[in-house]
Amino acid sequence: MKILIHDYAGHPFQVELSRSLARHGHTVLHVYSGSVITPQAGLTKTSEDPDTFDAKGIVLAEKIKKGNLIARRGQEIEHGRRVCTEIETFRPDVVVSSNCPLDSQRQMQVTCDKLGIPMVYWLQDFIGLATFTLLSERLPVVGWVMGKYYMAMESRLLRASRRIIAISEDFKGQLLKWGFSENQITVIENWAPLAEVPLKPKVNPWSQSHSLSETFNFQYSGTLGMKHNPELLLLIAKEFKDNPEVRVTVVSEGPGRKWLEEHSKLEGLTNMHLYDFQDFKDLPDMLGCADVVVAILTASAGAFSVPSKVMTYMCSGKPMLLAVPPENLASRVVVEHETGLTSPPDGVKAFIDNAKKLYADAGLRSRMGKNSREFAEQNFDIKKITDRFEIALKGATSKAG
Repeated sequence: MKILIHDYAGHPFQVELSRSLARHGHTVLHVYSGSVITPQAGLTKTSEDPDTFDAKGIVLAEKIKKGNLIARRGQEIEHGRRVCTEIETFRPDVVVSSNCPLDSQRQMQVTCDKLGIPMVYWLQDFIGLATFTLLSERLPVVGWVMGKYYMAMESRLLRASRRIIAISEDFKGQLLKWGFSENQITVIENWAPLAEVPLKPKVNPWSQSHSLSETFNFQYSGTLGMKHNPELLLLIAKEFKDNPEVRVTVVSEGPGRKWLEEHSKLEGLTNMHLYDFQDFKDLPDMLGCADVVVAILTASAGAFSVPSKVMTYMCSGKPMLLAVPPENLASRVVVEHETGLTSPPDGVKAFIDNAKKLYADAGLRSRMGKNSREFAEQNFDIKKITDRFEIALKGATSKAG
């Protein structure tokens, strides 16, 4: 098949799938946003890639303005137009779209319908539901209207897709409640590129260059957007501010990062260390210097999002500290496989108590870190994952599909 995979965010596991599909004999074009501010994978074609793989970034005149809703919408519409040009030029047998803003997705769906190309909606988040939930909290009237608009758009786009690949059985359950057919939905949980995140010692070039090889490091890496509460990271730093051994390292950019910069200065927290997103090749060393890795998600976001960074953390073989709704897939996996300690987003005392427990108990950290890596090795086989996607894509391109 000729397959166009559109991953707006440019995340590591999506491009790993594209490369694997190309090795399976398919011709794959991987399209992503070169203007969104988020940690991205190695997206440049290398000499090791098969000839049937290529990657192309959509680069706009400016970076995506996440904090400006009007400007952001215009940029996302322009991104969608440019992806449509790639679809028209490449003429794939199927388009798979992931992490895509709805205004972009709508244009892609129209183009695919016009050309008779089946669209597969790789459902990473319920974006319409997220928009409604988060904006209603911040902009009670305007946010409610915008949220309802995008919820309706998301429903139309999901129904127009030839197939939906959901990352959680929870998402499938929600879709079934909304009247979708069982035959429309395939569940394939997220993973992380195991081969690209090898285990690394704490003392490594990255930790040494940042003076973190001799300290105890709580580490958060990734976006800090509307569905995250950065105050929890600040609270860890406040709890350990009198302990010269402990550092709280945050690798992020955007509004949440700026909030942490301002408030850590106000609080005089010299143990809070903030870094921009790092080159993907440095990710293993960066994770290697962590003693505990942290993931957070607001209570309202638990229904429409699963933090994929937890899967990357699994590869690093580190114990996890989570503030995530207990019903969320990420929390359930961590609890079931004993890879970390979890608490609900509003359980601040439990969150800090868990941080102190992990700091104090080296044996617990070692055991949970080992469990994390074992989970990754047992579940992140890209060949098996690719086989499942092939079945889903072949179903989408068949007349029966």
